[in-house]
Amino acid sequence: MKTLVLVEHDNASLKDATLATVSAAAKLGEVHLLVAGAGCAQVAEAAAKIAGVAKVHLADDAAYAHQLPETVAPLVVSLMDHHDAFLAPATTTGKNIAPRVAALLDVMQVSDIIAVDGPDTFTRPIYAGNAIAKVQTSDKKLVITVRGTAFEKAAKDGGSAEIEVVASTGDAGLSSFVSAELASSERPELTSAKVIVSGGRGLGNGENYHAIIEPLADKLGAAVGASRAAVDAGFVPNDYQVGQTGKIVAPEIYIAVGISGAIQHLAGMKDSKTIIAINKDEDAPIFQVADIGLVADLFKAVPELTSKL
Repeated sequence: MKTLVLVEHDNASLKDATLATVSAAAKLGEVHLLVAGAGCAQVAEAAAKIAGVAKVHLADDAAYAHQLPETVAPLVVSLMDHHDAFLAPATTTGKNIAPRVAALLDVMQVSDIIAVDGPDTFTRPIYAGNAIAKVQTSDKKLVITVRGTAFEKAAKDGGSAEIEVVASTGDAGLSSFVSAELASSERPELTSAKVIVSGGRGLGNGENYHAIIEPLADKLGAAVGASRAAVDAGFVPNDYQVGQTGKIVAPEIYIAVGISGAIQHLAGMKDSKTIIAINKDEDAPIFQVADIGLVADLFKAVPELTSKL
């Protein structure tokens, strides 16, 4: 069985989400990667070094500069005659491209898998993670998105895959890139950070969020996150959001400050190795999943904790 994995990249370097997807694909069979971009040869070279990869398909064309899903999906479909499955990370990019590929192939997508149980059988969470379903597909071609936190990352080195240049399918003409507003931060990227400090509605406002959360994160070398309530209230931008409708994370340590623990938030962080919760409400649902819980006023406890580090 041959699998084709979408490589997430910025035309300069590949994203860690790709590595977990490679691990999932390896459970199905021979792993091939697709690098679609513009001026992205160095990404293909890095992809070829990933352990367990047999071949890298390189589509280097101006049409793929911004990896617009309407343009990348036909490229993927053009390669599926020689592949049995297409896998993409369950990220914004992957979840944008995979459904279009499934539609063009006229198959059902298997979304957000957390385990591979067989060549056609997978485990995935449903109902915000409250239930785990084992699903089996009868489709001849598989289209799958992979929850990166559920699989070990493949090693970046150790492979020596062949790089094969593939023909471009050109610009589909259905969409065009206008602009991108990208948040930049010296802190670790949220989905790959080993330590995350998240704040919730209990912080009261954006000024408190920055004054309480960021000093602690800086001391720990951590990424910063937020609950949907904090994002909706305007404390921080939505790229900070952790949860079912935000980013799915599984760091070594997750510190939840002033977060009650709504089910949608828990769905995004409950796989963290160690969960530390700070909340003045001892009945907050977050304490049901926390490994360490502190019932205290966050405005006193967190600055004191920060000062002790």
